[in-house]
Amino acid sequence: MPWFKAQLPVGGWAAQRILISGASGGIGQALANELATAGAQLLITGRRTEALQRLNERYPHQVSSLAADLTRAEERAQLVEASRDAGINMLINAAGMNRMGLFETWSDDEIQHLLTLNLTSTLQLTRELLPQLLGAEHGWVVNLGSTFGTLGYPGQACYCASKFGLHGFSQALRRELSATRVRVLHVSPRATRTDMNAPEIERMNSELGNAMDSPEYVASEVRRAVERGRNEVQLGMPERFYSLINALMPGLVDRALARQLPVIRRFIGEPEQAS
Repeated sequence: MPWFKAQLPVGGWAAQRILISGASGGIGQALANELATAGAQLLITGRRTEALQRLNERYPHQVSSLAADLTRAEERAQLVEASRDAGINMLINAAGMNRMGLFETWSDDEIQHLLTLNLTSTLQLTRELLPQLLGAEHGWVVNLGSTFGTLGYPGQACYCASKFGLHGFSQALRRELSATRVRVLHVSPRATRTDMNAPEIERMNSELGNAMDSPEYVASEVRRAVERGRNEVQLGMPERFYSLINALMPGLVDRALARQLPVIRRFIGEPEQAS
């Protein structure tokens, strides 16, 4: 089957049947609001049942929910079965977590938990749902990455590892599926104001002058990217520039971030090292 460029509306948003992971908070919840308002039919999942239920009640004719821990194979299997029943043709992988800290302070369990949730379970869910997407008239995989999927940042080693991995997976899967009717979109938000952030992270971003977007803005940009048939989207002009410079001249970024390191150490509760 030849490659083609699918864009919405192909039947409009009302024709889309979308599974959103991580919909009980942050960007995932904003995406549920954005796409339900656009007219899509949604199956939402997350680990906070009450938050999912509120979305059910807000959009009773468009939203159904199934609480699931994506790191558990049996719960993913239930979600995939529900997706088949719902005729899902778009998967939006928005589940994830973050915790800032110097890498030396992380335990084995903490490393494994973050990588499993942010990367491994996302790959597993995508693989398990792929036959459903391949069988749809128009299929989509939308992965919510991060600026830190192209720009390694001190205090974020584990998170960067997971998001670099998700970015590479998205690129490889897109190329693998280039002769099918499934599109793969990778969106890289910059810092976003969500419940995932500890208060000190927002204070640190403020002191460093790092811009932060709202989840609602990110959700609107994801919608716009799908409508335009995009493959890759990096939000924020400075961040696009930094990622480009990091790819071409990483030494410049090394030196710039070295100047930020004392502030980063102060906010993540670690003592500064003597120079």
